[in-house]
Amino acid sequence: MEPTQNVTEFILLGLCHNEMLQPVCFVFFVLLYIATVLGNLLIIVTVKNSQYLKSPMYFFLSYLSFVDMCFSSLTAPKLIADFFVERKTISFDGCIAQLFVVHFFGCTEIFLLTVMAYDRYIAICKPLHYTTIMTGCVCGSLVMASWVGGFVHSIVQTLLTIQLPFCGPNKIDHYFCDVHPLLKLACTDTYLVGVMVIVNSGMISLICFVVLVVSYVIILVSLRTRSSEGRRKALSTCTSHVAVVIIFFGPLIFMYLRPSTTFSEDKMVTVFYTIITPLLNPLIYTLRNEEVKNAMRKLWILGPFYSMSSSTI
Repeated sequence: MEPTQNVTEFILLGLCHNEMLQPVCFVFFVLLYIATVLGNLLIIVTVKNSQYLKSPMYFFLSYLSFVDMCFSSLTAPKLIADFFVERKTISFDGCIAQLFVVHFFGCTEIFLLTVMAYDRYIAICKPLHYTTIMTGCVCGSLVMASWVGGFVHSIVQTLLTIQLPFCGPNKIDHYFCDVHPLLKLACTDTYLVGVMVIVNSGMISLICFVVLVVSYVIILVSLRTRSSEGRRKALSTCTSHVAVVIIFFGPLIFMYLRPSTTFSEDKMVTVFYTIITPLLNPLIYTLRNEEVKNAMRKLWILGPFYSMSSSTI
């Protein structure tokens, strides 16, 4: 039998229900979103135009910034616009499309962070073979595999949701369309679908997190034989990666490695990985990375200065 779809649109209950706080939330999230876009765009342009950031690590970092910028743009603009809308609606097709793209970019970021950990493992544990292993072709293939993996995951997640019957109610207690709030509205038993969501989303997050933790443990063990300078530089880079992994994977595992239920804390946890984390990533990678800071300084400060000097000669 075809699923019964009596619902043509969903009503989003939003993030903040206090009318007095909505202007404050509006300003807060506008500033966060602007900072996220500008910060990640700065990293992308810097990596692309700097001759000092040509290693695979920065190649992956530029793609991570692009994914972060897109990931935040999928939820933040509507969240911001809805602060001054009494009836926050989204069409059924728009809801399913949002579900697809959010999981697409979210899972792509998971795989990109895993690829970046692999890159650091090769660079630190097999330094003599690094240039022969991490060639341009290999790096491009790893990025492409991350995109394909994100697409496959998102297709599965979307198909699991779209085949469910929605006959009412249509109020989603969230600020965007995600799988758990939608399962709560389905007019059928969603236990099996919930288990498949755990396998598809939760296990991907958990397995990649375990792989990342194991890889960084191996890296830390291998650093014992390095010089103090080499150990300091490697630790600085790995610390940045570990910080990103913790703040991104922690909320994801909490959200998706559990039965299909919703909690009052879900919306704030989701804000953390959809809006806060994309902002923190560029800050973490720039503030703790001397090479990126030096490249930005030469490209954006000294570069214009030299251009002005040469034009006056």
